[in-house]
Amino acid sequence: MNWKPDWGLRFRMFLTMFLLFALYIVFAGVITAYMGGGLLIFALLFGGMSLVQYYFSDTLTLRTMGAKTVSAEEYPELHASVERLSQQADLPKPKIAVVDTQVPNAFATGRNQKNAAVAVTTGLMRTLDRDELDGVIAHELAHVKNRDMMVMTIASFLATVAFMIVRWGAFFGGGRNRQGGGGIVVAIVASLIVWIVSYLLIRALSRYREFAADRGAAAITGKPSALASALLKISGEVEKVPDKDLREEAEMNAFFIIPLKSGIVGRLFSTHPPTERRVEQLRQLEREMI
Repeated sequence: MNWKPDWGLRFRMFLTMFLLFALYIVFAGVITAYMGGGLLIFALLFGGMSLVQYYFSDTLTLRTMGAKTVSAEEYPELHASVERLSQQADLPKPKIAVVDTQVPNAFATGRNQKNAAVAVTTGLMRTLDRDELDGVIAHELAHVKNRDMMVMTIASFLATVAFMIVRWGAFFGGGRNRQGGGGIVVAIVASLIVWIVSYLLIRALSRYREFAADRGAAAITGKPSALASALLKISGEVEKVPDKDLREEAEMNAFFIIPLKSGIVGRLFSTHPPTERRVEQLRQLEREMI
């Protein structure tokens, strides 16, 4: 495997985490100043929930998606593919899970390379041939190797927790605020700023990390065209899935190989770059390998 560290991705992950933590420090200061005595509670809740998310992120994500961890006896071919590709990527074999849904997709989760999980849907396994499925699995393993799934998990969680704490903190603590209703207004404005900035940072990182994982999959399998074919198939099949099924899983978009939202607004705020651009990059890699 000709694996090259992606320094562009590493820089973006570092910058995203640095800016998010700086944002939350300012956010905590606003809460303390306008809600009076709330810093300790904020720190305890924020710290406790962050630890839970860090250590149980893979379990929580799998349960959220209805993914079931499967054994080699249940899915021998899937286990064989993941094991072979993990060896090629020089990674420990992750946990393997399957989601029983017609939506063709896959995702990886976990806090590090030794505590990772790769999940695929039954719809994906029915849609793709063996080489294409290998390409998708390799893409998810590239996320594991790049460690970007950990950053995305933490960043997404921090954004959500910060927004929820300031919103409910303003609701319950406003009456005790010496500055009256002004504290509530400041807290609401702070929550909006935190959420918007976090949203933009996470989206920017997510789009780049998909390109990086596509390149990583090409390095692992040596077959960029197989992943390109898989992306086109998945994109086409997702468009046929009923809106109800898509809405049930859309909140996990950042972790999927193909996003579930479409349309002009969906593309503008998508967690993923356009499929056409990803396919063109893979075809260019294919030409370079010849």
